[in-house]
This record gives sequence, structure tokens and C-alpha cells, in this order.
Amino acid sequence: MSGVQVETRRETARAGTAVSVLDRWGHQLQRLPLHLVIIIFIAIWIVPTIGLIVNSFRNVQDMSNAGWWSALFPPHGFSFDSYNQVLQTENVATSIFNSVLITVPATVIQLAIATMGAYAFAWMKFPGKDIFFIVIVGLMVVPIQMTLIPVLQLFHTFGLAGTFIAVWLAHSGYGLPREIFESAEMDGAGHAVRFLRIAVPMTIPAIASLTIFVFLGVWNDLLVSLTFLGSSPNRPFTVVITQLVTSLGGGWQFLTAAAVLQMSLPLAVFIFLQRYFVRGITSGSVKG
Repeated sequence: MSGVQVETRRETARAGTAVSVLDRWGHQLQRLPLHLVIIIFIAIWIVPTIGLIVNSFRNVQDMSNAGWWSALFPPHGFSFDSYNQVLQTENVATSIFNSVLITVPATVIQLAIATMGAYAFAWMKFPGKDIFFIVIVGLMVVPIQMTLIPVLQLFHTFGLAGTFIAVWLAHSGYGLPREIFESAEMDGAGHAVRFLRIAVPMTIPAIASLTIFVFLGVWNDLLVSLTFLGSSPNRPFTVVITQLVTSLGGGWQFLTAAAVLQMSLPLAVFIFLQRYFVRGITSGSVKG
């Protein structure tokens, strides 16, 4: 092989490397507008949250005189006065515990009903299946406000008003490859076995996503708790927060600390379950 041929091959390799680098940069530049849009949306959500957290450590005078960003530079003037005031408010500790007692069972009940109902409509055959499905979907468009008074009267009749059971029931009211189930049926597995050992394990990512949304909805709920618990000692934290502000708007500075306390547990639940979002539901379950 002559020196000319060797030099030609080197030049060709360099040219190919340069082209691949340009292609890579071109691909990144094409995605740049998308990345900018994502960054803007993230900032729209994150910046107010950061401001809320920062203001929760400031006193009312500092919040009235300057924006939250001024606290990022010395002198910071941070304090725990707002948190101390919120935690020392009457029934706050009990209300946080009540929120947990309301949210966890209500979430479990909703998930159980949703998963079993989804399995029944997808894989079981029974008379009136289509009619039941249409009725359920149709009832989803009924506003919750239309059902509050009738349901509350029903709970009063049964003596459930103001109890945890009333809130649990109120919150509870308001696809997989077929080859797997066919093979399980041939092995003699009943619906209970197929649901618990096949359907549930394979839909864990979807169930985890549903858990996050249900948990957030119940934890942050005010309307249902205020309607069915009222002045009951079983009131959750969302109801007690509304009492931190007077009728004339006094004590508004304490809402920042209360909001941070309110969102701490849902944030922890989301961080714990977010890894399930990226898992495949049916990967590797059926061969061929």
C-alpha cells in the first residue's frame, strides 16, 4: 500500500468524523427550541414554589418591604416564626394526623375499586357489561356539587356524618396482552388468581401513577372534607388552614408556612413513586 493511499484513507476518516460531529450538533440544534420551551414551563412552575418556600421563612415586614428574591442575598433574615405559629395553632397536629387517616384509606379504597373494576370490564363477561360501563362513564360528567347535599343527607340518615367513613366513601364515589390470561385460564387459574398474580404485578407502573393522582386529590381536598366533616374534630389540615386567616385577611403570612407543610407529604410520595413511571408494563411478558 502506497503512502498516497494511506494519506487518502486518513483524510477520508477525518472527513467522516467531521460530518458525524456536524450531524450531532445539527440534531442538538433542531431540538433546542423544544428544550427552551420545556425550560420555560419548568420555570413557570418552579419559581413561584421557590418564592413560597423562601417567604415561609420570612416575617411579614420583610415580605411587605421587598420581594422574596431579596432574601437570597445577605442579610437573609430567615426565621421559623411562621412555622412555630402554625404548629402551635390549636388542633393543627391533630388535623395533620387526621389528613393521613383520611387520605391513606381513601386512596387504598379507590385503587382497589378502580383496579378490580378495570379488570372486570376488560376480561370478564357478565350480563349488562356494556350498559354498566356506559352508566359509569356517563356519571363522570355529573358535577360533584350536585351530589353533595343528597349524599350528606344519606350519611345523616345512617349516622355517618362527621366521621372518617363518610369521607372515605365520598372520595371513593367520586390494556394487557390477552395471551397471558388465556394461558392462565387453561392452567385452571380463576379470576382472583389472574387478577392478583398477573394483572396487578404487570400494571404496577399504572397503579403507581394512579396512586399519586388519587393521593394528591384526597390530600388537597377541601370541599368534600368541609361538607361531610364540618366542625367535627376529625377535620383535616386543609380545613384548619382556612382558620389561620381572619375574616379581615389578618394572618395571611402564616399561609406560606402552612402551604409548605401541606405539600411536604405529597412531594415525598411523588419522589418515592416516580421511578415507576419509566417502567414498561408488558415488557418481556409475552414471547414471540
